Amino acid sequence: MREESDVTTEQLDQPVSGKRADAIFKGVAYACGIIILLALAAVTVFLLYRAWPIIAGDRQAKVETIESFTGGRAHNFLQFVGPLVFGTVLVAGLALLIAFFVAIGIALFITHYAPKSLASALNYIVDLLAAIPSVVYGLWGGIVLVPAIEPFWAFLAKYLGWIPIFAGPVANPARTVGTTAVVLAVMILPIITSMSRDIFAQTPRLYEEAALALGATKWEMVRLAVLPFGKSGVVSASMLGLGRALGETMAVLMILSPGLKYSVKLLQASQNQTIAANIAAQYPEANSQGVSALIGTGLVLFLITFLVNYLARRITRKQVAK
Repeated sequence: MREESDVTTEQLDQPVSGKRADAIFKGVAYACGIIILLALAAVTVFLLYRAWPIIAGDRQAKVETIESFTGGRAHNFLQFVGPLVFGTVLVAGLALLIAFFVAIGIALFITHYAPKSLASALNYIVDLLAAIPSVVYGLWGGIVLVPAIEPFWAFLAKYLGWIPIFAGPVANPARTVGTTAVVLAVMILPIITSMSRDIFAQTPRLYEEAALALGATKWEMVRLAVLPFGKSGVVSASMLGLGRALGETMAVLMILSPGLKYSVKLLQASQNQTIAANIAAQYPEANSQGVSALIGTGLVLFLITFLVNYLARRITRKQVAK
């Protein structure tokens, strides 16, 4: 009877089929992780395979393809992709610079300053904006923002034109890097705001009350307790927004007047172009060698995005370790 009683107690301590369920869940989790790695490897192999003709193919064919894409301004792949990388990083970096502080301010207002009813409405609006397709932002930028923002750019060029980035003459219509960066900033703003809001809302109440109990003002409490707690999450949110800006195609294609220069003149037209928008613009008329060249630029964009995410992971790990 005692043995039977002991067996029964052990069975009660161990859930029915618990070990089998744990093994199944572990296998599914491993499979999902492997699928992600296989998908990443498949994309890398595809890009390398399709871009190989422009990397190691016939030299004369490569030169003719690059010259046809650039009107004779570039004669090899590096000369072709270099300005595109510069334009991509410039536009995305400006968009992040514009959106970052505004997004943090909105997130802090929603979580720590706004009345509950207003915060609820703002939460809904932010989530709605994050779901809007990029082509809608492109239409808004091309139809509404381009004509509306030209007087402001003219004002900047008149009084700040001695700064190279604001040098004129101002393009009219304002299909410039500056206008494109504003549209992309509006596009990534809800993403950064939404993630930062969720991080700030998770700040332990004890931290906030301790800061206030020590005599801190509301802003000092936010600066000393909320922002340090959410620093790694804010970095992750920013990198996610930057990743979307780096790969944005339709909005840039619909607004930006393309160029192939290493230029930081934000108010002039035909200065820069992004990799994604260039692929979309050139692909319909490209031959097989041209497609390889465009996929080669896509491979470069893939590496840039991978590098951005890697750096973001390193930064967040350092913040968590602190």
